[in-house]
Amino acid sequence: MGSLLSGPAFLWLPILVSAVIVFVTSSVIHMGPFWHRSDYPPLPREADVQAALRPLAIPPGDYMLPRAGDMKTYKTPQFVEKLQAGPVALLTVLPNGPVSMGRNLGQWFIYLLVVGVLVAAVTGCALPAGSPYPTVFRLAAAVAFIAHWTALAQMSIWYRRSWMLTLKSALDGLIYALLTGGTFGWLWPH
Repeated sequence: MGSLLSGPAFLWLPILVSAVIVFVTSSVIHMGPFWHRSDYPPLPREADVQAALRPLAIPPGDYMLPRAGDMKTYKTPQFVEKLQAGPVALLTVLPNGPVSMGRNLGQWFIYLLVVGVLVAAVTGCALPAGSPYPTVFRLAAAVAFIAHWTALAQMSIWYRRSWMLTLKSALDGLIYALLTGGTFGWLWPH
């Protein structure tokens, strides 16, 4: 890892180029008429729900409804009744006002750089200069796929996020991984 951070520029070039390529590709995927248009359907009676929640002034954050403080409470008849009466929900409350795409895009690009650094760290330790394109491609793409997608499955397993959303994200992650692997293979030192 030391040579990655202080050494040859060849390690930084695929990191930066792959981050830019994946950033542009993800923008096209999410802005175009592709598979993400139906990710979040409108909430039934949205205006009524907003009107009911607005006076509560819930601060931004992640919430579970209902929420038991411990496993003992979770098993009580009163709490089971709350679960059965519903609604049972995971709720993310964002700050009021327009979404700051600049902030989100900036964080996304930093994330892509971190993924690139991780890919470079693994491929740089495992493969010498002059490794053939297919070898670099396979390893870099595998590491990038792990970084882009595998943790998202936990959200479907534990928090019942739609598996369709998770599978769409897997497709995104596969595309990003192939682009990252291709970039590393292309720019790998000879």
